[in-house]
Amino acid sequence: MSLHPLYAQPDTSLNECVISLGSNIEPERHAAEALDILDNECELVGRSREIVTTPVGYQQQPNFLNAALLVRTRLTMSDFRAYLKDVEDRLGRVRGPIKSGPRTMDLDIVAWNGELVDDGYLHQDYVRVPVDELLAATGRASA
Repeated sequence: MSLHPLYAQPDTSLNECVISLGSNIEPERHAAEALDILDNECELVGRSREIVTTPVGYQQQPNFLNAALLVRTRLTMSDFRAYLKDVEDRLGRVRGPIKSGPRTMDLDIVAWNGELVDDGYLHQDYVRVPVDELLAATGRASA
């Protein structure tokens, strides 16, 4: 996917990342733990409210809790993506045969330094709604 502007990033020496968060296994607990980890290990700038959504793809599973987070980091995008996978693992994520199946935590980069890097934002309300709320709440406007 090519990069598309999502919002204008404020001047900063850190990389700014919008993250889509999703969980449907003990979602309240795992979302709180993910926030705690990211707040302690990154600079947590803002977060959206949590919303509950029905599963996409595989339907025989509980509803998801979704939210969006804005963090700043000194890591590169590839290193930060690996870091997010590590956070998922620390929260008990098991990657099974069903890609869209149940999970303790799913953390995906939606935007990096104001550039859209995940087209899920364009096609999935469970990504777009929390991200748009987050951008508005943090003074960033979607393009």
